[in-house]
Amino acid sequence: MFSRWKSKKEEKHAEASIEIPAPVSGQAVPLTDVPDETFAGGHMGKGIAIEPTEGRLIAPFDGIIAHVVKTNHALILEHSSGLQLLMHIGIDTVSLKGNGFISNIATGDEVKAGQTLIEFDLEAIRTAGYRTITPVIVTSNAEYTPVVDFHYGSVTAGKNSILTVASKL
Repeated sequence: MFSRWKSKKEEKHAEASIEIPAPVSGQAVPLTDVPDETFAGGHMGKGIAIEPTEGRLIAPFDGIIAHVVKTNHALILEHSSGLQLLMHIGIDTVSLKGNGFISNIATGDEVKAGQTLIEFDLEAIRTAGYRTITPVIVTSNAEYTPVVDFHYGSVTAGKNSILTVASKL
């Protein structure tokens, strides 16, 4: 009956949840499945990993490219709320020195949900002896630490939600 008189804190909390769709198509698995302790142990933040079935990483939401690693295997995308999402293609793929990766963006670029950010050659990465599993991590910060829900299984880039994130209000 009195629902229209919600407090500002309640309204803000209701708006503080963000659904993050898959940035790459494949099989979403727990971060603990990543064969790298830095990711699997949650040292970079909370998240999920995707074993990709195609070599295209898209923007899961509108945002700004906060950073692109010079070897084009990883980037950080910032949401308008301040949430930052690290997307890291493969394990130890920095050793490829950019071979097999084509970046379509640069640090500071504004991007739209669904826009192709990085194209990568799955077969070349695997042939070089590297795993293609792709951690997708909400980097730890003061406002967006808790990841409320993980969605595992088969995912299509831009279509299926993989994470629900809420702020610490």
